[in-house]
Amino acid sequence: MPETLDAPKAQAGGRKHEKFEHLLARAQRHPPLVTAVVHPCDAVSLDSAVEAARLRLIEPILVGPAARLAELAAAAKLDISPFEQVDSAHSHDSAAKAVELVRAGRAEALMKGSLHTDELMGAVVARDTGIRTERRISHCFIMDVPGHPSPLVVTDAAVNINPTLEDKIHIVQNAIDMALVLTEQKGEGVVKVAVLSAMETVNPKVPSTLEAAALCKMVDRGQIKGALIDGPLALDNAISPEAAAIKGIVSPVAGHANVLVVPDLEAGNMLAKCMSFLADADAAGIVLGARVPIILTSRADAKLTRLASCAVASLLGAARRTTAAIV
Repeated sequence: MPETLDAPKAQAGGRKHEKFEHLLARAQRHPPLVTAVVHPCDAVSLDSAVEAARLRLIEPILVGPAARLAELAAAAKLDISPFEQVDSAHSHDSAAKAVELVRAGRAEALMKGSLHTDELMGAVVARDTGIRTERRISHCFIMDVPGHPSPLVVTDAAVNINPTLEDKIHIVQNAIDMALVLTEQKGEGVVKVAVLSAMETVNPKVPSTLEAAALCKMVDRGQIKGALIDGPLALDNAISPEAAAIKGIVSPVAGHANVLVVPDLEAGNMLAKCMSFLADADAAGIVLGARVPIILTSRADAKLTRLASCAVASLLGAARRTTAAIV
């Protein structure tokens, strides 16, 4: 990472975060992503936008009540004078005005501030004024797990509560498209998708195993493109070559998956939080399927995690400038 940018070398428990730091370094090779920062009306949200701008990850447009932003900036000793500001009356107004910036072609991404996620997503999916596409909107966690050789993508753990098979087609394709941008390797089979269940055999009594089998067949028929996919797979034989070998699973995905598709939001949320709280993993978050990437962070996230989410959006934005396939 360029030393002149004084990028954070954050550590927790003494460990380094090479995967996320590498994402930041890659994103800094591209022009900053023009990002509407939606209602950054607390110190953490505003500081994150300022820091991401300092590292040239984003070029923020601050959308929120001007007086409140000025008050926060003064209290936190943050200089927001270089940034464009769009005054708003309240959080719902901030969300609507930020989405309008995207519709007008003035913003390449959205970044959640201190408003509720439902407020932001409500503006995103609004029938007449939103920024939906033909794709189902979905969320990906990009997990930096200590000891694991590469980032793990977990989807969907934040948006789709109980997705149907039709929803999962979009969830899987969104994740594949993102993973293809994030990986620096080229060639067929770089992205390996495991469709998770509690078992690795198809069981008519367990609907997630039937959906996993259907998704795999859709890949064979070209309905889902860009990755190798296998399922159903239990978590252990999706990410552990030893576990896959013990079960006798012969698959280029088993033991080597870098995208994990969960059955529903509850399973995904538990998986991501187990990684975070029991394995000391960091989790960057991004929403896909809208016209632009949406940086979705929590106020509890560490600064490096927030910046990594910006870096992911920046890389997606850079890819969108050269192809219309990335959504």
